[in-house]
Amino acid sequence: MNKESKIYVAGHLGLVGSAITKNLRSKGYNNLLFRSLEELDLTNQADVDKFFEEEKPEYVILAAAKVGGIVANNTYRGQFIYENMQIQNNVIHQSYVHGVKKLLFLGSTCIYPKMAPQPMPEDCLLTDTLEYTNEPYAIAKIAGLKMCESYNLQYGTNFISVMPTNLYGPNDNFNLETSHVLPAMVRKIHLAKALEDQNWDTIREDLNRRPVEGVDGNASDEDILQILNKYGICHCEGAIADEAISSNRVKLDLWGTGKPMREFLWSEDMADACVFLLENRNFADVIASSSCHCEGGTTAAISSNKEIRNTHINIGTGKEISISQLSEAIQKEIGFKGIIEFDITKPDGTMRKLTDPSKLHNLGWKHTIELEEGIKLMYEHYLK
Repeated sequence: MNKESKIYVAGHLGLVGSAITKNLRSKGYNNLLFRSLEELDLTNQADVDKFFEEEKPEYVILAAAKVGGIVANNTYRGQFIYENMQIQNNVIHQSYVHGVKKLLFLGSTCIYPKMAPQPMPEDCLLTDTLEYTNEPYAIAKIAGLKMCESYNLQYGTNFISVMPTNLYGPNDNFNLETSHVLPAMVRKIHLAKALEDQNWDTIREDLNRRPVEGVDGNASDEDILQILNKYGICHCEGAIADEAISSNRVKLDLWGTGKPMREFLWSEDMADACVFLLENRNFADVIASSSCHCEGGTTAAISSNKEIRNTHINIGTGKEISISQLSEAIQKEIGFKGIIEFDITKPDGTMRKLTDPSKLHNLGWKHTIELEEGIKLMYEHYLK
């Protein structure tokens, strides 16, 4: 790419797209192309075709997707598989039709089997059963990366697929109905701390900025306490009720056992990895670093009848933390002194999801922001 290249960032307002946009601009790329959901429905084939015909982007970053946490994934199964496949099919195909020089497709590590080896190498894709709660989303993402791979092999396109681990950072989704675990935990503990301090101004301000199921800061105390309770934030009850009332002791319930291990990557690190790959690596480089060890790139592999699989690239830290430990780290950063309990009647999801980022390391990139610093940055962002 050069600084004048016309680059279309699909999903520029989201966590991933906004971080990539910021990184591109910081490196002098200013010929960036955007469309909001209202301006361009990526699930509409005719609209996407018209957009590519009129704008003719040279590079495409496909960060647009229907995303959510464990509750949203399990609840909106049909929407997640349909909308994501429609978006992918339209953008990837039109990138081929209109001669895009390079496309970067962003997936998710939930594509890997529930019982995948840990850490998860790219080669474990499609070797076992997926985690049930996010199976539709995972299948859509697998289809997207296989579409990129297949177009490269048949049509000679230069489409790269990356699989970031769990992301967090600026412009994250803090909607308690659909958010992922870390931003949801930050907001819940923030609200629990406000309730603990009896700081109703903070609670009402938070709900005015991001209403929960239609409940905003103008609601009655009773309605607010009811919606907070629904999402696990309440005053302590039971044997220590008298003590709780006198000290305003607050309890936060979180889903699952707290035992699942998760890896987290600061979104701006992820963005830097994506731009690094766009600037410095092609599909042939990924082939050379994959397990098929095909010398001479794609053409040589096809002519020798070697199988080309799993050419996607993990983006992660290679480090993990339990959900329970994560809650303690966020609790410490925010200063919440109440009780955090785990509701073992609720699902855990996959017990471990640690990526093996060695392929990306071998291509020349490593992360810079560790989780402790990232949590501090995340909460500062939330307060702003």
